[in-house]
Amino acid sequence: MISALTVRETRKHRSLLSLERAVVMFSRVALALAFLSGIASRFGWYGRDVGYGNFQNFVKYTAEVNSFMPVSTIPFLAWAATAAELGLGIALLAGIWPKWIALATAALLMLFGTAMAISFGVRSPLDYSVFSAMAAALLLAVYEAHREEEIPNA
Repeated sequence: MISALTVRETRKHRSLLSLERAVVMFSRVALALAFLSGIASRFGWYGRDVGYGNFQNFVKYTAEVNSFMPVSTIPFLAWAATAAELGLGIALLAGIWPKWIALATAALLMLFGTAMAISFGVRSPLDYSVFSAMAAALLLAVYEAHREEEIPNA
């Protein structure tokens, strides 16, 4: 016979699992939308006077963030960042290879935050929550790795 305590514990466990799944989904979507919003800004989809407004302004910002890099590498870095953010944004939304995409997201954010810290000082990536977003991506990766251990072939 199942006791009332066991039923309550089971309900509580299910509620916590539902909350956990919702928080994980929210984190994935928030990271994805942050990347995709940045892309929208650099292509002027929010308007010319909003954010970067156009890709040329984004290339200028890329040069500022990567002030330690040779000028000849800046267009490549701007396009590489755009491609990476687009791919990761879509993959995060779709839930494709969640552990690996989360790790790649964290790596990209670490590169961006480090470049910002070198060029503008450590306060800059802190003010823009780059390392906080990186921490969220790492938590997603740890969650997915743990989930893979619990559910084989997940």
